[in-house]
Amino acid sequence: MQPALTPQHEKRLLLTLAGIQFSHILDFMIMMPLGPILIQTFAISTHQFGLLVASYSFSAALSGLLAAAFVDRFERKRLLLSVFILFGLASLACGLAPGYATLMVARALAGAFGGVMGAMVQTIIGDVIPFERRAAASGIVMSAFSLSTIAGVPISLWLANWLNWRAPFVLVALLTVLFALIGQQVLPQLRHHISAQKRAHPFVPMFDVLRDANHLRALLFSALIIFSGFTVIPYITLYAVHNIAITQHDIPFIYLAGGAATFISARFIGRRADRHGKVRVYRLVALAASLPLLIVTHITVAPLWLWLICTTTFFVLVSGRMIPAMAIITSAAQPRLRGTFMSLNATVQSLAMALASTLAGFIITQNRAGDLVGYGTVGYVALLANAVAIWFVVRITMHDQRVVVPDVALK
Repeated sequence: MQPALTPQHEKRLLLTLAGIQFSHILDFMIMMPLGPILIQTFAISTHQFGLLVASYSFSAALSGLLAAAFVDRFERKRLLLSVFILFGLASLACGLAPGYATLMVARALAGAFGGVMGAMVQTIIGDVIPFERRAAASGIVMSAFSLSTIAGVPISLWLANWLNWRAPFVLVALLTVLFALIGQQVLPQLRHHISAQKRAHPFVPMFDVLRDANHLRALLFSALIIFSGFTVIPYITLYAVHNIAITQHDIPFIYLAGGAATFISARFIGRRADRHGKVRVYRLVALAASLPLLIVTHITVAPLWLWLICTTTFFVLVSGRMIPAMAIITSAAQPRLRGTFMSLNATVQSLAMALASTLAGFIITQNRAGDLVGYGTVGYVALLANAVAIWFVVRITMHDQRVVVPDVALK
């Protein structure tokens, strides 16, 4: 049975999980705007930069697969905080890395712990938040993405410009210490899932998840959403600097504007999804996201204000899809297997990120003038994956919905 929380404790729990996610997302996101600096510092190509981004995701995919064998055998709070501390140490190692190869190893370690950590956050939401409030809860935790873009990424970029590229990773390590201490006080102990799993072979829950056709449909849906975003996202900053003629010092404003808008829109989308139906709202937001996916990858030289409008709309809609989508994916899991399922989902998402950024890295090249070539093609690939996800979502069954939301038109 799910533990009952008071409204105040539930709010503190969600804010703490958002803080943990903030650290995780900032560590992942900062690599992309640091792209021009890292390419110049290490004298690497766009393809090598794509591999640097992908190393995090490939490692997260592998760790998520391994975690699926044991994640439901441990108490949630202790596992989450232990992995979170190891993640902070790996992020510190990124900041201390002396060269490209060692930075890639450190990024792989950060991905290994980050993949498990992200799955645990979503698992805890699924364990303690009722279905009828789950999209709103996901919206609060997903606001960590907004806060990381409003404050985390701009501050990190200013630190990188003022000091050097290592400073943002040291900042993430310090944030890890802060939120780990808060988590120790706020997070509840969650043991209700353990008894049945301890008697089973470690791989039995994983095979139980994979034998369920609905689980497989949810995992495919998850991969399509991530793939459609991460073919485009890792190269936005490079495209802005080389093709749109945005200066490196103006890059923080892209994330500041986008983050401020998504901070407002995330909770709005979550509430609408709970009220009007998660599938319906997902489809509307994902369909609307098709336009900025196309524009951002095809626009040429533009003034800063116009580029900010394009990228802000992109952040709001592309990230906004994930709020109802994660509620759908989390609810597709059988409750007794939710930890294992979410670990496998983290694996699938990380693998989709890695494949997307690697594929885009092969498609995108730089001409003699330094401009990126092939970004428009990447945009078409993203549009196709997004369209397939919109069509496919209705095939997923949500197991634990207790309140039937009328299928009415949005007002």
